[in-house]
Amino acid sequence: MKILFISDEECPALWDFYVPGRLDGIDLIISCGDLKSTYLQFLVTLAKCPLLFIPGNHDASYEHQPPEGCDCIDDAIVEYNGVRIMGLGGCRRYHPGRYQYTEKQMRRRIRNLRFPLWRCKGVDIVVTHAAPAGLGDADDPAHRGFAALRELLDKYHPQYLVHGHVHLCYDNTLERVRDYNGTTLINAYERFVLEIPEREVSPKHRNQLRWKSKHTVMDSEWDKILGMNALHR
Repeated sequence: MKILFISDEECPALWDFYVPGRLDGIDLIISCGDLKSTYLQFLVTLAKCPLLFIPGNHDASYEHQPPEGCDCIDDAIVEYNGVRIMGLGGCRRYHPGRYQYTEKQMRRRIRNLRFPLWRCKGVDIVVTHAAPAGLGDADDPAHRGFAALRELLDKYHPQYLVHGHVHLCYDNTLERVRDYNGTTLINAYERFVLEIPEREVSPKHRNQLRWKSKHTVMDSEWDKILGMNALHR
């Protein structure tokens, strides 16, 4: 199974200079945030697979122009062709704005997914915008990672955690791929293709996105997010 991860910067080869057939062989596309709705819509239109996304801290425009034809997996767990995927968008709160959270808020979001995590016996891939604390994040307030995500890795041991937010062009010493206690962490800046072994899936579930938690609907999330941020100001 070949998964294309994208994040933070639109890839010229997949947009401005797109060549027909460039997405052939891709089984799933996942956005880790901070990408234009029009870019996601372009990709899902041309690809022969679903596109899943979580919001980054610069995706307030999704309120007025959500990516049509794409599925938001923020605060949700889904399964696609046997691969269990959990989405947690946003970054550490550093000024008023959409999709920014305190550590307490992030822990609450993870705690709210405890039952579907238990029912699914964990997940294979955690998709985040921000990195876990000390694992590919940065020292400035805007790009500091979440300790709560590190705790998630310690408890559930997913095979992969894929994030964005920290642009690899910020520092040429930044690692794109690293290991943490058996979990492979990947910075998906611009694009990254991950190949994983095919899973056994019943024919009726093949190429079907299956929701393992409450279906995420972008428009219904704004009041919750604003209320959480107001509560902790």
